[in-house]
Amino acid sequence: MSSAPVPSTLDALVVGRGAVGAAAALGLAQAGLKVAILAPHGGARAAPTAPGPDDWDARTFAISPASHALLQRLRVWDALDSTRVAPVYDMRIYPAARAGAPELHFGAYEACVEALAWILENRNLMSALERALPFAGVVPVDGRVAALDTKGTAAHVTLEDGRTLRAKLVIGADGANSPLRALAGLESSGRDYPQTAVVANFETSRPHRDCAYQWFGEHGILALLPLPGERCSIVWSAPKPLAETLLTLDATALAQRVAEVSLHTLGELRLVTPQQPFPLRLIQVPRTVAPRLVLIGDAAHVVHPLAGQGMNLGFGDVAQLLDTLAAREPFRDLGDALLLRRYERARKEAVAAMRLATDGLQKLFDAEFEPALPALMAPLVGAREIGWRAVASFPWLRRRLIAHAVS
Repeated sequence: MSSAPVPSTLDALVVGRGAVGAAAALGLAQAGLKVAILAPHGGARAAPTAPGPDDWDARTFAISPASHALLQRLRVWDALDSTRVAPVYDMRIYPAARAGAPELHFGAYEACVEALAWILENRNLMSALERALPFAGVVPVDGRVAALDTKGTAAHVTLEDGRTLRAKLVIGADGANSPLRALAGLESSGRDYPQTAVVANFETSRPHRDCAYQWFGEHGILALLPLPGERCSIVWSAPKPLAETLLTLDATALAQRVAEVSLHTLGELRLVTPQQPFPLRLIQVPRTVAPRLVLIGDAAHVVHPLAGQGMNLGFGDVAQLLDTLAAREPFRDLGDALLLRRYERARKEAVAAMRLATDGLQKLFDAEFEPALPALMAPLVGAREIGWRAVASFPWLRRRLIAHAVS
């Protein structure tokens, strides 16, 4: 994107140029608003080059049907490289061996959806979004935020180089450590999980048949996600000592370790993308709006990745924000406090439910957490097994869980 003059007063300024920020900027611009997107090197993104057949991005996302609908609405989905997108039609989840409980099976047919999810690379997603931004008229701005003033009829965002941008609404999509959140005085709380996510891609000797797998156990949580062809991506949320070991293994040893924990479900594995670590955190932000400011994506919430819903929560923020702003009364300004509170209330339940679900599951299946349970809480472990068996045995319960996950 080449540099372009910034309007004297913007309708919206998006701070942060990840997938969630880019989607928000694109949707607002497509609605006819004057939009700029601010990020370091925001106007100097290199043109993406086509990856080779063995060149796979280790960072992948499981895009839910709701996020799929948003990307279609933004006319981004059809711009993806479809040869590098894999649907997930089935999901099989296995409890810790000590539980002796049956596997959980979820299917797209059972859920009455086209697919439970689609697995795509971050590079593929960002390439499509980046190509769409200039066509929508989004103005790129290089820089970092140094100060924020939201008094009056427009917010004033001062950059580190002294420039000032005026906007009726500022959207913070600047990540889990959001500087904008701090400048706005919005409180946050968080804690580190005793796990690190290790991600990598493999070739498999057996076909995955568009099925995703997940194993709980003393090893943490291992997920195998289908990629096009006979390939898979792993997200292994491992206890930190194990994660450190996994990161030091050579390609052959890592492939053997993953194959063993996954019970050789996909046969022999061959590493095609070196393993990478991602620390895991939980971040809660009680208030996600302030005068003329709204937080979205990781700036507003960070959850455990065991359900793969972090990106989907961010895209849910975007979809709700676009709907809320589009439905505003003619007399309401984009930064109207009541309007922003409507958005915040609309997202509160979905975000809280996902946070409680992922955090609760992580604790119940954490091998280090279980022995430390007080005696009065020990029945929770038994309830876990009973609940697992109930979901496995009753299709109605599975359908309810799927309906919540794909919405």
